[in-house]
Amino acid sequence: MTRLTHVCRYDRLERPKRESINGTNGPVKVYARAYIYFMQNLEAHDLQFKIHALLQFRYVDPRLVFREVAPNRTKPIMGEQSLRDLLWVPHVFLANERSSDILGTAEKDILTSISPDGTVIVSTRISATLYCWMNLQKFPFDEQHCSTVLESWMYNEDDLVLLWEHKSPVTLAPELHLTEYVLLEMFTNETVINADLSDLRHGAFAGNYSSLSFTVHLAREMGFYMMDYFIPSIMLVAISWVTFWLQADQSAPRITLGTSTMLTFITLASAQGKTLPKVSYIKASEIWFLGCTGFIFGSLVEFAFVNTIWRRKRNVEVKKVNSKHVLKQAITPRPARKDMSGLHKSHSCTSLADSATTVSANSFNNYLTVHSIPQKSPSSATLPIISTTDVDRAMTEASNVTIQIEGQTSNVNGNGWTTMTPQEVAIWIDKRSRFVFPIAFVIFNIFYWTFVYYV
Repeated sequence: MTRLTHVCRYDRLERPKRESINGTNGPVKVYARAYIYFMQNLEAHDLQFKIHALLQFRYVDPRLVFREVAPNRTKPIMGEQSLRDLLWVPHVFLANERSSDILGTAEKDILTSISPDGTVIVSTRISATLYCWMNLQKFPFDEQHCSTVLESWMYNEDDLVLLWEHKSPVTLAPELHLTEYVLLEMFTNETVINADLSDLRHGAFAGNYSSLSFTVHLAREMGFYMMDYFIPSIMLVAISWVTFWLQADQSAPRITLGTSTMLTFITLASAQGKTLPKVSYIKASEIWFLGCTGFIFGSLVEFAFVNTIWRRKRNVEVKKVNSKHVLKQAITPRPARKDMSGLHKSHSCTSLADSATTVSANSFNNYLTVHSIPQKSPSSATLPIISTTDVDRAMTEASNVTIQIEGQTSNVNGNGWTTMTPQEVAIWIDKRSRFVFPIAFVIFNIFYWTFVYYV
């Protein structure tokens, strides 16, 4: 090695000369190979991943042919970093590198080999943290393509060309296993990077630079997210529907159930979002979050709506007992209609006629509405039958004043309108919600999972 690398015949700052077909100096061909020992799970928050790998570069340096110098030596010359420091080696860097180190303790893990024909092989074990520009639109159902890019730093394409070895350019360790991802495929690529004077990628030098890359195609494992996020969130949404089986006037349990469900779901979702970067686009997990939040919030709104209806005093009449008419009357209530068979006016009074009514001394005034009915003839005059409950009995029997008019004992009047109490309307809405909310949530799931797996 002292004779081969003597300064009179060898300059480690000059690249090897390679004659081309037309007699000019052609570029040095450097063949690369990589062996991956370890790959860490992608860190979505920092958009990076870490690898431990062995990088091997092979090229021919005619100045190091030692067949004539040592004709009896057939084995290659082996050495470590000290031998490497004597030789010209291609300057190759990791283009998407965040940080890197050469592995080793007292001595760095560098192996150098020189064959009798001048073939030089330099192997280096490195630890590198590399950027991976992830697309999280379908998180946590995403698939990522993460590349390791090698580029020539000093020499452009006219002086040095990087090529992958034809046989097994990239090999993964058999025991390599990722906990959060599954490796779908891996492929290599050879390309040329163009740098101009405005691009400082290669210093301030313009030209075309050779580049190698190998890319791993990873798909995220869904087991963790299904068990820790999606299934619990489905259960929380279903729990929020329990309020539809509680009576509308039971404010305390319905409010407590709705708010606690909402807060629990928000806490569950926030734990998943802490590991992700803040991106400008909407992720699939956020669509799920908004959908589930909408259903839980909808159950709270439904309770507020039916509770308001429950506390109303006046009955409402609907033309038909269906969703359209009941909801229309519930939103814009109108007093119940009384088909009085020709009723045309009414009078309000605070007491009956002095000569016709006797009120006990301990009674209070009863407020009644006495309706006048048109008379077809003097002989056919009829008056409504009025029955009252005095205050003495009302104090012990719920204080009722009942007016019963002959011919009107059914909830459905002559015009086909149905009278419903506010309590009946509220119960009717709750019963319909027991089916509408689950069906709507199933439809939402169909669209969501179709989008996730087929779009």
